[in-house]
Amino acid sequence: MLHKPHRNLILCLLWLWPMMALAADSETPATWDQLNADEQKILTPFHDRWDSMSPERREHLREGAKRWQTMTPEEREQARDHFARWQKMTPEQREQARKRYEHFRQLPPEQQERLRQRRAWFKSLPPERRAELRKRWENMTPEQQQRLKEKWRRNNGNPGEKHDDSSRPAQPEKREAR
Repeated sequence: MLHKPHRNLILCLLWLWPMMALAADSETPATWDQLNADEQKILTPFHDRWDSMSPERREHLREGAKRWQTMTPEEREQARDHFARWQKMTPEQREQARKRYEHFRQLPPEQQERLRQRRAWFKSLPPERRAELRKRWENMTPEQQQRLKEKWRRNNGNPGEKHDDSSRPAQPEKREAR
């Protein structure tokens, strides 16, 4: 198990990595002694090698430390949970998650918000119901999954609405001839 300061730092960095696109900076990065006391406390695991790190890496870590400082206890706990899930992922799953996140970032704000609402709706379901829906999704053929995705995309309604196909696998549609 990681010590708490190490775990917090790693959690912070994982929380931030997809949100931060650092531009190359011509300024000289801060040396360890130039960091404030809070930054040094959070970044302690990197103390011995700080000055030998690339400027980009140092800046990335420093930004992560600043973000961690602004988090509420609830946000920190959420970051810890995300980190725990991240650690359990295979490298392939991590890469897939990175690609999904990058795709999400490319969506228009309205679509991002709609997806956030749908995720919140799904998370609000009882765990048994979520498990049932996941199982049904996994048992669908790729074609059934694609049809369901397309139907969801066409339906711009409230994510909390009851959809015909949100709770069962797509079946060959006889209803489409309406």
